Amino acid sequence: MLQENLIRMYEASFREFHDCPALSDYFSKETITYLQMAERMARLHILFEKVGIKAGDKIALIGRNNINWCVTYIATITYGAVIVPILQDFNPADVENIVTHSESRLLFAGGTHWQTLDTDRMPDVEAAFIVDDFRIAYDKDEKKTITKISEGLAADFAAKYPNGFGVEDIKFKEVPNENMILLNYTSGTTGSSKGVMLSVNNLTGNMVFGKHLKNPETGKNYIYKGGRTLSFLPLAHAYGCAFDFLVQLVVGGHITLLGRMPSPKILIDAMQEVKPTIVCSVPLILEKVYRKMIMPMLEKGPMSIAMKIPFVNTALYSIIKSKLMASFGGEVGIFIVGGAPMNQETESFLRKIGFPLTIGYGMTECGPLISVAPPCEFVGSSCGRELPGLMTVKIDSPDPQNVAGEILVKGENVMMGYYKNEEATNAVLEKDGWLHTGDMGVIDEKGNIFIKGRCKTMILTGTGQNIYPEEIEDKLNNMSLVLESLIVERKGVLTALIVPDYDQAKNEGISKEALEEIMAGNIKELNTQVAAYEKVGRYELMASEFEKTPKRSIKRFLYQDK
Repeated sequence: MLQENLIRMYEASFREFHDCPALSDYFSKETITYLQMAERMARLHILFEKVGIKAGDKIALIGRNNINWCVTYIATITYGAVIVPILQDFNPADVENIVTHSESRLLFAGGTHWQTLDTDRMPDVEAAFIVDDFRIAYDKDEKKTITKISEGLAADFAAKYPNGFGVEDIKFKEVPNENMILLNYTSGTTGSSKGVMLSVNNLTGNMVFGKHLKNPETGKNYIYKGGRTLSFLPLAHAYGCAFDFLVQLVVGGHITLLGRMPSPKILIDAMQEVKPTIVCSVPLILEKVYRKMIMPMLEKGPMSIAMKIPFVNTALYSIIKSKLMASFGGEVGIFIVGGAPMNQETESFLRKIGFPLTIGYGMTECGPLISVAPPCEFVGSSCGRELPGLMTVKIDSPDPQNVAGEILVKGENVMMGYYKNEEATNAVLEKDGWLHTGDMGVIDEKGNIFIKGRCKTMILTGTGQNIYPEEIEDKLNNMSLVLESLIVERKGVLTALIVPDYDQAKNEGISKEALEEIMAGNIKELNTQVAAYEKVGRYELMASEFEKTPKRSIKRFLYQDK
């Protein structure tokens, strides 16, 4: 158990940085300071107290990333209640099931989400509020008790703070480290969601690491007072929430909210306006930039020739890096990628030009961070090293450096278990604290972790060879007109499911027949790059992109048994 406590950290930071900007909405241009955020939280604290919310009670939250979403989240945990953030991409039935399974007493929902929900299927909800403006939308009590409390909130606030709300009024509840504070339902690439119970200690571990993450070359922190982040990942997901949001508020950072994953043009425009000092992203963003912006420069025109000349190409790398950095605002100190595997060609090139890239590894069950390394120490194809003093990683293999085994983790960030699901908890969490991640990997002598694939996706051949589909897909995704792919086993034959880049094919005037020929050629070339037991026997062209989770991982389970 850590000595630090997240709630005390927030109380200190909100006081210290009271006059600094905390949250901005990119589109509305509204900005609030830490003091203004604390004042809105104080109003919700009065509401919770009047309604009878007790420590440990659940409060559900769904909606786009906006200022009041953030206020609700922090107000809930600093009151001692448990926040239940729900991904806005979940369908209404899933949302209702999560609200019911979590036994949430209050629900804060975006207006469009609220319209799709049925209160009859959420019997424990006593009241619902529209998170955009905190107006009450539903009151279960026939006497409308909570409605009256909500309508009298302004008067209650004025009575409690007759001289106005000041820095000295920023006081949060005492919430012990062992208490559950977050109930996070997984997006579920396996087709089912589980409620991950995370304690104050679990989140504190992530915050302590983020607060002290330094650039070894300069000795300066990557996340600091006045630092800027542009939040476009869903904050209801553990990754975006921890490093775009929670740790920023610990150090006095400024968070600009984009609402949800934007188009590439809006994202680049926003980057150039906000000039973030840290970017948290999924691989898809950088992969699209590489394909659409960098590859055309390398493959066509004078630059494609110059890149083959020694020394000249070094200067060109500098030019490309400058253009790429400028597209992200020009002030990014660290670009953290996580949530899904990254294409190796993209990663290799970005490292070659000196882009400040690092790839981390985590899971919701660790709130989320397990491993990462500063960009200058990041080893290609790895996902960093275990968090020193916080997490321990081991490989369940007789030869962890050479033979892949399941990655097991233990430490301050590891969850309490799955809510009301002892069977699922016991299946992954050993009594001595080791968590089975379900990922296969190896680890080198310096502690760098290399993920090979998921235990469940690994294919075992009749001759006893292990095939990791992700490694074959990575090669195939680099080939002509391949947008994305999956390698599956069909009747004992390795089969490639390929989504072609139909837009590019159309722009280049490539016919359907020619596209088929290109893909057949890709498979032929692929089979020269893999081991004999990894050769692909057949392929299928998909009409549209694979269905994905909110963190942009392909829902593999939908395509396994066709």
